[in-house]
Amino acid sequence: MIIDVPYWTRVLKNILYVILLLLGLFISLQLSIFYMPFLVAFIISLMIEPAIKFIMAKTKLTRRSSSIIIFVLVSVIILGSLAWILITLFSESSSLLQGLNDYFDKAYIQFQRLMESFNFDKIHLSQEIQNVIQNSTGDLLETASNWLRNALTGLINLVTGLPSIAICIGITVVALYFICVDKIYILDQIEHHLPKIWVRKIGRHLKDLIKTLGGYLKAEATLVLVSFIISLIGLYVLQFMGFNIQYPLLMALFIGFIDALPILGSGTVMVPWAILSAINGDINLGIAIVILLIIMSVARQILEPKLVSKNIGVHPIFTLIAMYTGFKVIGIMGLLIGPIVLIIVKNIFSSLIDGGVFKTIFDRK
Repeated sequence: MIIDVPYWTRVLKNILYVILLLLGLFISLQLSIFYMPFLVAFIISLMIEPAIKFIMAKTKLTRRSSSIIIFVLVSVIILGSLAWILITLFSESSSLLQGLNDYFDKAYIQFQRLMESFNFDKIHLSQEIQNVIQNSTGDLLETASNWLRNALTGLINLVTGLPSIAICIGITVVALYFICVDKIYILDQIEHHLPKIWVRKIGRHLKDLIKTLGGYLKAEATLVLVSFIISLIGLYVLQFMGFNIQYPLLMALFIGFIDALPILGSGTVMVPWAILSAINGDINLGIAIVILLIIMSVARQILEPKLVSKNIGVHPIFTLIAMYTGFKVIGIMGLLIGPIVLIIVKNIFSSLIDGGVFKTIFDRK
């Protein structure tokens, strides 16, 4: 048997190339988590860069002066918002945690009433199956209660960990200042210490990645922020008008989180909420939530075409797989991180994907 040495050498090189890229991606993700304040500062700097350039063009100021102006404005807005959010989150989370058992008891009683009003004779369900359904529902509510209790406890612990939060926020703010003011110097230093071939390859991939992933994240962050602000203002207005809205900030954050997930949207939370409110007899609240959802949907439909210039080229089924994989690996946050990693992988392996992964690696040329 004759072994085709050149062919298998090329195959092994391709496989090694893929393994090294995946290893590099894994290390980069770990470093991103470790150096999160600097990553956040970098992302914010990308978002405010157009404002800095606008100030430079209109006022003829230097980049340093323009950056300081925008930096001060952004820092005041972010720090003020964070202070209010942390205080309100602690208050609402503590209140919800105290009354959590009562809410789930009410939900179970409501379900029992629904079971009693339903005519099971028409579908010929035995008493044993009915008992199984009731027990399963009780177990589900208990599991949801424990999960929510752990989430709220973790949130309270996070909020009360002020020294750690203060350090992270302080480092992020300082890093943002230096990135904005000394961007040109930082880029020159990075280029100076890297081999020229690395600069060309990394620069090309980084530009494509920023264009694809950066544009996607910027658009989605803007849309989610708009949804969060509209829902927050709307829920506080409803609370002021006397509707039964007890935790507006927590609900707005939850709506914003769900809205940030690909495929899903704010309607995933608000439609069931409106239906449950109507079932419980508060029809006016159900109608108000639907109206708020319509307002949010209209705002999103108006902004989305302007912000999202083109599709990222990932089929929803692969996005769903990425969300599920992220959830299984790192939990709830994986629902957000999974699709982002998918976009990064697609960008890095674009040449392999375009040519067919296994075809490119194993085909004889």
